[in-house]
Amino acid sequence: MTKVKITVVKAFSNDDVFGGDLPPNWKVAVSVCEDHPPGMEFFFDGHNYPNGLCPWAFADIFRDIMHLWKGGDYPWVGKPGVMYSACADGKKPVVFKLERIED
Repeated sequence: MTKVKITVVKAFSNDDVFGGDLPPNWKVAVSVCEDHPPGMEFFFDGHNYPNGLCPWAFADIFRDIMHLWKGGDYPWVGKPGVMYSACADGKKPVVFKLERIED
């Protein structure tokens, strides 16, 4: 059975994104995504939503997950069955490593 392992690589802060120069009147409650610290892992089996993964992040990286799950590769990454993808949160994005796993 093919699965895709989803690992949090990095959660960027507001300073990482804006270099300490936040837009005027920008309300910042959280500077880093607290839901997905680096090293956190999830698994997608092609049928079940990965429990605990932010639904917005899942929607953003779903295309890459499905491509790997269906056997596709990204040659420019340099390793078959691997891709790096990110959620589209413009204030505090999170980068995920996606790896196809064959059971």
